Amino acid sequence: MQRLQDVFAALSSAKQKALITFITAGDPDFETSLQILKGLPAAGANIIELGMPFSDPMADGPAIQRSSLRALKGGQTLHKTLELVRTFRETDKATPLVLMGYYNPIYVYPVEDFLRDASEAGVDGLIVVDVPPEADDELCLPAIAAGLNFVRLAAPTTDDKRLVSVLSNTSGFVYYVSIAGITGTRAPDLGAVAHNVARIKAQTPLPVVVGFGVRTPDQAKAIAAISDGVVVGSALVDAIAQSLDENRQATDLTARSVFDLVKQISAGMKAA
Repeated sequence: MQRLQDVFAALSSAKQKALITFITAGDPDFETSLQILKGLPAAGANIIELGMPFSDPMADGPAIQRSSLRALKGGQTLHKTLELVRTFRETDKATPLVLMGYYNPIYVYPVEDFLRDASEAGVDGLIVVDVPPEADDELCLPAIAAGLNFVRLAAPTTDDKRLVSVLSNTSGFVYYVSIAGITGTRAPDLGAVAHNVARIKAQTPLPVVVGFGVRTPDQAKAIAAISDGVVVGSALVDAIAQSLDENRQATDLTARSVFDLVKQISAGMKAA
């Protein structure tokens, strides 16, 4: 659990903000996904969110939905996602890695085995978007007992009363969803984001990062100025999709296009 805390502390000391990058495990195939995963820290990612492919990703927009389908079509499973993490950890012991997705694949795994395997593989935390605080006994508390951070989402619709429940048992950081709706479909309203980030930070000492709708270096720079970090996902997944050949297979441009965009966004945030 300590890697996340160490990274945020180091960034705070350097007066910098966290760049958190999201890719879907196994998109477009296992080997390319591993290549991208290994290269993200050098490109500028401070923390990595690795999506667990699922056939019905209800909170995700079209780009990430398609990435899940590509991964599943290529044979990606939750066991293979943990294998990606294990392989990543062979050469990177420092970069925090958080698995993000839905409860169904974890339930089927099943839960106790998944938490043990995830912890042993080197996972630092979980973001499971369809498990509410009322079901903490189901996954959140067992995850914490297994040594994993459990990161919660707060949204524009999360009022102060609900925020108390959202922050309960949350660790690592709080993920503020900058728009109401699905990922990657609209740009965030900076004024509203600033207000809600401040409201959340008034109730927790945890870092508050902002995601959903952040696609460009300028957007990331603006969001970084009013939060502790920025999550970029759909833009990276789109970069992967646009680099594929006519058979939807990886090309020489696939990993490079992701790294180039991460470098641009990282440079923009540091310039802030």
